[in-house]
Amino acid sequence: MTAPAVNPAAAANQPSPGTAVVSTPVLTTAVDGVVPLLSASVIICAYTEERWNDLGLAIGSVHGQRYPASQLIVVIDHNDDLLARARAAFPDVTIVANAGRSGLSGARNTGVALATGDVVAFLDDDAQADPGWLELLLGPYGDPDVHGVGGAALPGWPASGRPRWFPPEFDWVVGCSYIGLPTTTAEVRNPIGAAMSIRRSAFDQVGGFSDGLGRIGSVPLGCEETEFGIRLRRDVPAAAIVYEPTAVVAHRVTPERATWRYFRRRCYAEGLSKAVVARRVGKESALAAERIYMTRALPRAVARDLRRPARWSRVGTVVLGVAFTAAGYARGSVAGNPS
Repeated sequence: MTAPAVNPAAAANQPSPGTAVVSTPVLTTAVDGVVPLLSASVIICAYTEERWNDLGLAIGSVHGQRYPASQLIVVIDHNDDLLARARAAFPDVTIVANAGRSGLSGARNTGVALATGDVVAFLDDDAQADPGWLELLLGPYGDPDVHGVGGAALPGWPASGRPRWFPPEFDWVVGCSYIGLPTTTAEVRNPIGAAMSIRRSAFDQVGGFSDGLGRIGSVPLGCEETEFGIRLRRDVPAAAIVYEPTAVVAHRVTPERATWRYFRRRCYAEGLSKAVVARRVGKESALAAERIYMTRALPRAVARDLRRPARWSRVGTVVLGVAFTAAGYARGSVAGNPS
């Protein structure tokens, strides 16, 4: 819903060839009268040419920000054809190969090692950021205790629309914000990965995203943001991570992800990933947000949909979604690292 990683502190803090550097305006959001001057590096990770059109739209949405990024880095995850194609098509963008282990965590860590901005923002390759996304993400950093800010990822369903059986409480399955998250700016355990940002210095303090977590190609693992958020607040007790629901991206949902088969796989994979996080940071930290979700958001969803016979299929989805996730967690608790 959320280790031997690349250490960004070891990377040279200089722009790489092809990095687009632009002047950065002063933010107007402030805390206690302090107006920060912040630069932002945006990282997009990509692994397949099947999302080529999506990648172009994602890059275009970054170029269209009201508050311009000082740096845009696209990390290609062990795909030489895609790497060459992207370098040819986007000469004004820093295009690099994943220097670490295959998967989203390694790709993100590669980008972080090259990032020169005060804040590092991450945008999925199949997401498009609203023009005000970056500006709104950076606002809360006026508070020096804020080390991470996440935005809202809204699902862009295929032409057939949201499946009737798919409750919005499970939109995390397709990498999007879901009912159960705050509706106003509030502190959270971890952000949604498709539209999040982290203060650059946080990576120097606690390291990068953990290998063994996060999506690897089309395998729907996750929770690298969960583990990072817990580790950040463990090592930097004053650190806060904030959810800013007005910082919006549209996250495309493919027809394949709108199927029952994908729903089942993703729930099971979430359970596997949460089991790994629980072993690394402890059950209390790993599952605290899930307990609230299970005892508040899901019972409300069931009560709401039971009142409308047309939505009874959603009630069944809630029950089975919990069962699939629990099964994955049980398997992961005894089977070791899912990767």
